[in-house]
Amino acid sequence: MTLDDLRVFVAVCRAGNLSAVARELTCTQSAVSQHVKRLERETGVSLLERRPRGVVPTAAGRILYEAAAEGLAGLDVALRRIGDLVNGESGAVRIATGGTTVRHFMADAIVAFRRQYPRVSLEFRTETSGRRCFDALLSGELDLAWITIGDPVRGIEQRPVLDLPWVLAVRAGDPLADRPRIDPEQLDGVPLVRLPPHSVSGAHLDAAFAGLGVRAGSDTGVADWDTALLLAELGLGHAVVPALPGLPASQDAPLRFVPVPALPPFSVGWAVRRWDALPPLARAFAGMVAESRTEPTQTSATS
Repeated sequence: MTLDDLRVFVAVCRAGNLSAVARELTCTQSAVSQHVKRLERETGVSLLERRPRGVVPTAAGRILYEAAAEGLAGLDVALRRIGDLVNGESGAVRIATGGTTVRHFMADAIVAFRRQYPRVSLEFRTETSGRRCFDALLSGELDLAWITIGDPVRGIEQRPVLDLPWVLAVRAGDPLADRPRIDPEQLDGVPLVRLPPHSVSGAHLDAAFAGLGVRAGSDTGVADWDTALLLAELGLGHAVVPALPGLPASQDAPLRFVPVPALPPFSVGWAVRRWDALPPLARAFAGMVAESRTEPTQTSATS
């Protein structure tokens, strides 16, 4: 029994004539009969009764007709809705982000996605940790999460998009602002504006400092990199931050970004439940973000 068998059977019951259905489907009457015969073999009963002017469903045929007609109508609606999702005519993409994600990583992709899929909504949800992102993905509340790539998580697939080097953000005029680079030992004992150690990127930086024997101080903690940059701009401390896309690169900018090449870069990217089961629209948005961020923003002491 196939969907085509049921569709043809429903059409025959409605038309009451095999020849009329054959003409509508541009096939032979024999082909129409074969669909009905397969259903009769499957059910073990006669489904149509021949009359002088055509055919009518038997008692068993009426039962199958009513169920099949209702089921096919619902299925057709579902297929149309799926087609709308695939073609970008409706739907939503649900994304978990951190505090700096949209500004630095997704702005260009959001504009491009909106132009291509104007009827699809983008729903952003800010999460405070990777663990919360993973829980939301596993519960089915989200399609995508932008994360700092870390250790494997059961039931989650992580896909790196961008490697971010580290820079020291200092105010213009600071003694360190005009250096071509910062060596880790120059940060020994320097008070830094820092992310919480339980964050993946914060833990990455702490481990890198420990591996290099650097004891960087910290008297100010923040929840995201943009806040760290603001405090550095206000002169409340130095900030070791990733070379985020979109950092100001003008001589007139209040901050200078000095590379710290000895610190190993870290990766950011997407987390999903399963890439092969990702909805087409979510896959399209993830691809647009990746395409817009193939290279990190270059920063230097003189930029």
